[in-house]
Amino acid sequence: MKSQSLPDFPWDELKPFSKIAQTSGFDFVDLSQGTPVDATPDFIQSAVSKKLNAPGYPLTAGSSELVETLRKFAQEILGVKGEFDVLPIIGSKEFIAWLPSVLESKNVLYPRISYPTYLVGAKIAGSNAIAVDSEPSSWPVADLAWLNSPANPTGEVLSDQVLLNAINWARKNNAVLASDECYLHFGGKKSILELANGNNENIIAVHSLSKSSNMAGYRAAFVVGDANLIAEIRQVRKHAGMMVPTIVQTAMVAALSNFAHVKNQAAIYEMRRKKLLSVLIAAGFIIEHSEAAIYIWCKHSADNLKEDLKIVEWFAKKGVLVTPGRFYGASEFIRIALTATDNQIDQVVERIKS
Repeated sequence: MKSQSLPDFPWDELKPFSKIAQTSGFDFVDLSQGTPVDATPDFIQSAVSKKLNAPGYPLTAGSSELVETLRKFAQEILGVKGEFDVLPIIGSKEFIAWLPSVLESKNVLYPRISYPTYLVGAKIAGSNAIAVDSEPSSWPVADLAWLNSPANPTGEVLSDQVLLNAINWARKNNAVLASDECYLHFGGKKSILELANGNNENIIAVHSLSKSSNMAGYRAAFVVGDANLIAEIRQVRKHAGMMVPTIVQTAMVAALSNFAHVKNQAAIYEMRRKKLLSVLIAAGFIIEHSEAAIYIWCKHSADNLKEDLKIVEWFAKKGVLVTPGRFYGASEFIRIALTATDNQIDQVVERIKS
């Protein structure tokens, strides 16, 4: 069976630590999965409430209103030029998991330290999955390569030059370059498509509203880039019935038409990051990257805390659940999500101090 070729679902390994945290005597704070806790903005909820009557099937391509909104957002916020197309998708994770299958990719490159779904998608497709460093000059020949900036789990932001090198690699190898930009608005720099400067051939960027608009429960995302490539992807999705629900499309129009709320959310996460970074450094943690996205990537300087699971247990005894770095390819690190209320973040800060 296909599932037997996939890696074990990593969060099952966290269950014993979750039990320790929940029986620690402290109020339980989950900083492991990066699930948003701040409310979906009222104006998005209001827009949805007015469109609950949806008896017909939605369009795979998106409503005309959504397509127009996506194109405007791509041009004005992402800096996309030249010929391009857009496509709504059912959350970014499903797209990442299925893209190698849709493209029938033989060799898939993905970041060496990364979100597990890049590898899972390659395995589902039966592709040869190759972990690579961020600098494209060392990449082998392949027909699909994933970028992720700002990165999950590290919060690393790739430089413009690295992104330009990736574009050059894709041109040289006639390969698809897929840039996961779900955290772009939380400390990122430029979209890969802005750097493409109007030549979008074989380049696509994936965006999600899960964190930027606190809409993880809506499963709302979109892809933008090479018009011919997106046309092919859209055609496959039509046959597979992969349609974004009408009310979710309505919510997307509302969210993408008001960028101010994204900036406000970014400021909230940055405040939480600063609080935790300060106390973690004082407690002997070594921070790597962590300049963007909604995570802190760190390890500890003490000899008895060199292994990620030891650090996870250290936090669990304080009622806090964090993620071991082995889930992403680095067993000496942990990932701490900033997705908790301000009050919970303050509690964690005090527990680390103690």
